[in-house]
Amino acid sequence: MNFSNTLIYWYLQTNRDLPWRKTRDPYLVWLSEIILQQTRVSQGMSYYLAFSSVFPTVEDLANAEESKVLKMWQGLGYYSRARNLHFTAKYISKELCGKFPSSYKELIKLKGIGDYTASAISSICFDEPAAVVDGNVYRVLARFFKIDTPINSTKGIKEFKSLAQSLLDNNKPGIYNQAIMDFGALQCKPKSPNCFQCPMSSNCIAFEKKLVKELPVKEKKLKVKKKYFNFFVFVTKDRKTIFEKRSGNGIWQGLYQFPLIETVKETHLGDLVNSSDFQALVPTNATIQLFNEHSIIHKLSHQHLFTKFWIIKTDHYNRATINWDSLELFPTSVLIANFMREFNSKFNQIF
Repeated sequence: MNFSNTLIYWYLQTNRDLPWRKTRDPYLVWLSEIILQQTRVSQGMSYYLAFSSVFPTVEDLANAEESKVLKMWQGLGYYSRARNLHFTAKYISKELCGKFPSSYKELIKLKGIGDYTASAISSICFDEPAAVVDGNVYRVLARFFKIDTPINSTKGIKEFKSLAQSLLDNNKPGIYNQAIMDFGALQCKPKSPNCFQCPMSSNCIAFEKKLVKELPVKEKKLKVKKKYFNFFVFVTKDRKTIFEKRSGNGIWQGLYQFPLIETVKETHLGDLVNSSDFQALVPTNATIQLFNEHSIIHKLSHQHLFTKFWIIKTDHYNRATINWDSLELFPTSVLIANFMREFNSKFNQIF
């Protein structure tokens, strides 16, 4: 069996009708690859269509305000992808005169573009023989060749990249790369792969030795951290609130949120009232009401956020300058957006 030919034949028979498959424009291919990192095609499709419509060229994206880019990205998570996308678009537009790099060597120098994305763009758009290695590729190769080297180890990353490069069809690198990625996504799935109707199963060592469920292997993840967030939602009589841009380099950088006090453990109002941060934030004549009796647990890849929203009602507050009805115009996290949706549905009950 010829590995690459079998994959390409399968791909041509089952080729998905995806808009980024109909172009070799490196900007649009790049856009699709960044959106689809950590995101399923079914979820990413609407974002790709929206971005490619509002920002049809790299110059259009470069000229956009960051807040607009982040607002359009809202709901996808991993917001550093959007910030890097915008940064690199501006770099290409200004420093490279709008000309997209055409080689792996030049592409990987760009912010937010790693080995996988550089390989995908250079092979699909410019026929450079650079093999892609993503989660789907790791899975296919680990199972077919029965490789138990952890895919998230330094040794594993080098081993799988070398193997992927050796299997690449140098005459059709773009088609082959898309074929192996699709094969992992649709056929050799993480759970319940359809091995009995797989064109590769007769030569798949994991299938032969009944090790499909055990592969690929990952090293144990780092312990997930717990954080405790208390958001203070001010609402004055004239429906004004405080909504501020999150600074720093942590999660949700550049997104907007209500004033936040982070604590080392889940806390109650009595504990908060005695803190200097609370006293500096909340006026003495305000009334305070907990919106959610139990903490909302918002799970991110590396941390779990235990969140409470405290409603602060006051007649007037100088720091509250944002109209409540305009909050939807600001880019924010899914956690805040979900809260606002629920709060708005209960507004009349609360006030």
